[in-house]
Amino acid sequence: MIEFKCDLGHLVDENTFNLKLEQARNAVTRAQEDDFGGWVDLPVKYDKEEFARIEKAAEKINGDSDYLVCIGIGGSYLGHRAVIEALGGERKRTKIIYAGNSLSSLQLNCALRELGDADFSINVISKSGTTTEPAVAFRVFKEKLIAKYGEEEAAKRIYATTDANKGALHDEAVAKGYEMFVVPDNIGGRYSVLTAVGLLAIATAGINIRLLMDGAEEERFALISNGGLAAEYAAVRNCLLDRHYDIEILANFEPQFASFNEWWKQLFGESEGKDGLGIFPASVVDSTDLHSMGQYIQEGRRNLFETFVQIDSDLSHAAVPAMNDNLDGLAYLEGKELDYINKKACEATKAAHKDGGVPVLEIKMPSLDERSLGGLIYFFEMSCALSGFVLGVNPFNQPGVEAYKNNMFKLLEKPGY
Repeated sequence: MIEFKCDLGHLVDENTFNLKLEQARNAVTRAQEDDFGGWVDLPVKYDKEEFARIEKAAEKINGDSDYLVCIGIGGSYLGHRAVIEALGGERKRTKIIYAGNSLSSLQLNCALRELGDADFSINVISKSGTTTEPAVAFRVFKEKLIAKYGEEEAAKRIYATTDANKGALHDEAVAKGYEMFVVPDNIGGRYSVLTAVGLLAIATAGINIRLLMDGAEEERFALISNGGLAAEYAAVRNCLLDRHYDIEILANFEPQFASFNEWWKQLFGESEGKDGLGIFPASVVDSTDLHSMGQYIQEGRRNLFETFVQIDSDLSHAAVPAMNDNLDGLAYLEGKELDYINKKACEATKAAHKDGGVPVLEIKMPSLDERSLGGLIYFFEMSCALSGFVLGVNPFNQPGVEAYKNNMFKLLEKPGY
């Protein structure tokens, strides 16, 4: 189970906190009943038949492909990349290549070079099939796939995760015979990591998606009645915002959580950043970023707070070796586990930042495995939805993302723009 704690009595008025906590608790039902609240009950209501097909498709991909090219942008790739990297990367034959999340020719050519002449399959993830970035990448990699295998065999290596009934990608998948998985109508992209949007890539990487869902189900059980600790986190965030702490930094001490940070930033940024409101989501990976952002966090403007994600259990064993000399001055660390040293660095950082006037929140997951990560994902999804409702915005829409697209289409002379 995910733990949350903070000690902000000097900053958070008790009456204000209790009011916002009650608002957050009341918002659980509101999230559950929203047209885009399908993620709330997903851990206990997911499509078991589709789930089994995902596992079977992942097994096939691992049998015939050195690479799976995952084509998608935003919630169509951030979630599964976050899970795969947080759990240490691919565990089976097939490696994941990400494409279609930018319009960079440099990135695209780099992916093509890595792919080379290896055997590969494609998972294209797009509800409409017309989003520019993934649509361009799909053309490029589909052309390469057809050139390598021919149209009939290429179609067997394309997995389309898209709308169940309509859209350009849906229609192409039906016409060409691609295996299809569903982007649910009632779950937005940033909340979709535990649907087929994320699960095919995660399963292909050799990660146990059943345990991932079990962890999400356990966390749902803890939160579904009144929001539990997620409601407390949501209330505290909004209390800090009232005190003009309008930047939240997600901090952790494990570099393999860098992509998880990116998923978290989309989740909260796209959910809360509207109507001139919201907390700006940022992130650091320490101790690395203490040597770049640490100075600002310690002594910069006092409009930010930190949320530390920590892992309770011991991680992989690696100790500081003993040396005959002590030229580097590390004799005092000889024999100590690196994970122990890393955790002490985290404790020291929290203490220093608190002393520097930075409000510090703590979220703990019991271990670094599928079950705990599934729980953490669900905890943040629930926290984000409740926080958005307390803030007074719709946490499930994103009207502002169309502005750049309209300008881009005009500049590119797309018909109708």
